[in-house]
Amino acid sequence: MCHKAKESLNMEDAESHLQSDQEQHPEPLLSSVDIFIFSLISGLLIYWFFFRRKPETAPEIRTVTRTVSQPVRETSFIEKMKKTNRNIVVFYGSQTGTAEEFANRLAKDSHRYGMKGMAADPEEYDMTELSRLREISNSMAVFCMATYGEGDPTDNAQEFYDWMQGADDSLEGINFAVFGLGNKTYEHFNAMGKYTDKRLADLGGKRIFDLGLGDDDSNLEEDFISWKEQFWPAVCEFFGVEATGEDGSIRQFELVVHNDINMNQVYTGEVGRLGSFQTQKLPFDSKNPFLASVSVNRKLNKGGNRHLMHIELDILDSKIRYDAGDHVAVYPTNDTTMVSKLGKRLGVDLDIIMSLKNLDEESNKKHPFPCPTTYHTALTHYLDINNPPRTNVLYELAQYASDQKEQENMRKMASASPEGKALYKSWVVDAERNILSILEDLPSLQPPIDHLCELLPRLQARYYSIASSGKVHPSSIHICAVVVEYATKTARVFKGVATNWLKNQVVTDNGHKPTVPMYVRRSQFRLPFKPSNPVVMIGPGTGIAPFIGFIQERAWQKEQGKDVGETILYFGCRHRNEDFLYQQELEEFERAGVLTQLNVAFSRDQEDKVYVQHLLKKNKEHLWKLIHFNNAHIYVCGDARKMARDVHAAFHEIAQEVGGLTHSQAVDYFKKLMTKGRYSQDVWS
Repeated sequence: MCHKAKESLNMEDAESHLQSDQEQHPEPLLSSVDIFIFSLISGLLIYWFFFRRKPETAPEIRTVTRTVSQPVRETSFIEKMKKTNRNIVVFYGSQTGTAEEFANRLAKDSHRYGMKGMAADPEEYDMTELSRLREISNSMAVFCMATYGEGDPTDNAQEFYDWMQGADDSLEGINFAVFGLGNKTYEHFNAMGKYTDKRLADLGGKRIFDLGLGDDDSNLEEDFISWKEQFWPAVCEFFGVEATGEDGSIRQFELVVHNDINMNQVYTGEVGRLGSFQTQKLPFDSKNPFLASVSVNRKLNKGGNRHLMHIELDILDSKIRYDAGDHVAVYPTNDTTMVSKLGKRLGVDLDIIMSLKNLDEESNKKHPFPCPTTYHTALTHYLDINNPPRTNVLYELAQYASDQKEQENMRKMASASPEGKALYKSWVVDAERNILSILEDLPSLQPPIDHLCELLPRLQARYYSIASSGKVHPSSIHICAVVVEYATKTARVFKGVATNWLKNQVVTDNGHKPTVPMYVRRSQFRLPFKPSNPVVMIGPGTGIAPFIGFIQERAWQKEQGKDVGETILYFGCRHRNEDFLYQQELEEFERAGVLTQLNVAFSRDQEDKVYVQHLLKKNKEHLWKLIHFNNAHIYVCGDARKMARDVHAAFHEIAQEVGGLTHSQAVDYFKKLMTKGRYSQDVWS
């Protein structure tokens, strides 16, 4: 663009010179001096023009060369396995990091059985090469597949899922095994794991071991341990190999301390690109979050011992677009007091600048988190120090306990024995001991901080249903959340990382606005395409969040002159005078005729508790009419473990009592509504 502007400018200069000459010499014939000057100027212009173009075309040639020279094997896991002498590849579909962690543990375990594995993100490789795995002798592919939302693949497994759906490749001779990660409180429990296992077999793959189904509602870690304790013997039997007996700790990363480094090269909490928080660049996503200013942070409830909050994030100039029903992901930071206590307990200077460098030079994962950085930054921004550590962490750290009894107990908790599982569940999971609590309660345990940082999982983004409409609030995103804080069995106080951090992100008296790293994740939780369709929304507590956005959008649609159908809300809280969230706004929407019905269940304002499902039953005739005859869309948001199930059961009863269906017919009826997108859930456990 610049060189074109310069070329135009030179044309204008030449024209002005010519005009000047014509004005001074109106005679039709030019003198020899004029001809000489004109020729000289023309020659200089021609020389300048061609001289300038040469350096401008050179970078284009170099850029093309760089693009062409990209090595094909970067997306070929087969070539990588051949080059690094691997025979097991463990793919993971992970949304919160757990499936990735399990995949890394399986790859690491493989050396104990005389094999060599690698963990791999299917998003980074060409999965159509799966049929080529037979080129590697005694090879197999393992899949740790999490299910996200309502039976959906995780973001990084979406392309692999799409490929599986349309694939007609023969996987004859391809050995595989699948471990699924799911939650039984959800309708489509472990859908992705089940689909992957069945589809690979349908394509001719050889299942080496039975599908594992991990349940996060119970004890996902225990399910995984039990599965892999049987998985490895089955692998050994199939390939005719034996366990090597090497059970010692194997480090994946080496510590590099930087004593003399430019601070501009040190990560200070960025998720991806170094300096991305200082210089923001489009587009914004999970690897490049936008730093949104907090413009509003107010308490929603008028009483009670909880803290419910409404937060508004400013996304002006970010070019971020969202729809009502989408999710906002925020990257929180750990409690600084807890970080300081960890440093003090381990006796280390947290300001040391270091890197953890992968010992496997061919690995795509060069570092476990952005490096170089300080221990303080790693423990604050990158590592999960608040949740109970998994058994592999205890196993690896046990060697650093000088007390024999403490070491034995740590190893026992990491074992697959019934006693070990019970001890891990009671002492770690049920007692909600995080890594700091464990260090405090095991005084002889003194691990090197670099090994601890290698073992701890990454601190993950937290997702919240957006409590606003992008049509009404295009320059801000609203969050509705409850602060998580309660006493544990060890008399410690557990504080949710994200909600406690968000609670403290307030605009100061001098007008300073804190920032929140965030991005938007698209959802299938959508209002009907036709505004005239009635909507029935059920959202107790903070489950009301997406419905605030829905109602705002229905109001906007009415203002646009559209025919808007009935808009009915069922909300539930404990007390009218304490936690009736958005009461003023909702009652105003009702007065304006946007909300056709506002049904609120105050569960503790009377002797017998009343919940949203009870109010549904009270209005069963009208609800059945809307659903069965008027093409109404149903939306449920909130707790998956109990509320969503009870609401689902209430609709089954309505279909039986008013619609005359049998129980099995009612179940099928609402399953079909789900398939058609007329019964949608945005739930969590």
